[in-house]
This record gives sequence, structure tokens and C-alpha cells, in this order.
Amino acid sequence: MKPTAWSGYTNDVTNRRSPAHVGGNDDGTSGRTRMWRFRPVVERYINPITRPVASKLPAFAILTHRGRKSGRLYRTPINVFRRGDHYYFFLTYGSDVQWLKNVLATGSCSIETRGRIVELIEPDLITDPELRPAPTHVRFVERRIAGATQYLRMRASSPT
Repeated sequence: MKPTAWSGYTNDVTNRRSPAHVGGNDDGTSGRTRMWRFRPVVERYINPITRPVASKLPAFAILTHRGRKSGRLYRTPINVFRRGDHYYFFLTYGSDVQWLKNVLATGSCSIETRGRIVELIEPDLITDPELRPAPTHVRFVERRIAGATQYLRMRASSPT
């Protein structure tokens, strides 16, 4: 299967930096996955449990981002995978989530992972149904179960 662009099919993986594109495709389809309906339960019951330990576990982090409307700081437990100086966030719930919109609007965020704080810049929202950078087990869960076709790629602001 070839990666899809917002406005149709292309041969290239599509990158988007503008928050205006988040939340839906140009053809009117939603930026949500099959897991979207579970998001309120996860936010209310799972996130409070995982938040204290997420920064210490492999493949997890606490993402700190500033609200684009309120200016408030938010701390969101999240899965993250590193390859070189890039960090990948596979969008289990799709691109119509507030933390993603905030990160794209500000152009940066920080994560606390394995006891270290990493400043991230240059967010790229990438549509790639194959989820090529994902580890095999993550690709299976995100593609087959969640139905995810997008991920966010960011670069560490300084070498780590």
C-alpha cells in the first residue's frame, strides 16, 4: 500500500507542519482512528495511573506542551520511539488530538523519558499507512488494531 497524501494518493510520504491540516483530510474525512472512542476512558482512568511511571519506562515518556489557546502547560503520558536524533509518536487516536495540535502550533515540546528531559523541535506530521519507522510489534498494534496511518516525527534540539 502506498502512503497517502491529504488530498489523495501519492508515491511519497506526506509531511505536514501546519495545524490547519490536523483533524481531517482535504477530502473531509476525519483524523481519527478506531481507538478514538476509548480516548475519554484512557484520559480519565489510565493516564492518571501511568503518569507517575511513564517517564521511567522504556518506550514511554511524559510529553510537556503548552496549550495553543490557554497557554497552560500540559503533561501527557505517551509512547515514544527514538531512531538517531529523531523521536516518533505513532498516533493511536489519530491526528485530531489536542496535544498534537498544540505541538504543531508551537513547533516544540519536551519529553521526560528514562529520567532525562529532551527538548524537541521541528514537528512533522507524516501520513504513512505502512508506519515504516515503527518497531514490528508497534506497527502491528497501530496499523491492525488502532487503524493508525500517521505519526509525528520530531528532532532533538541538541544532540543527546
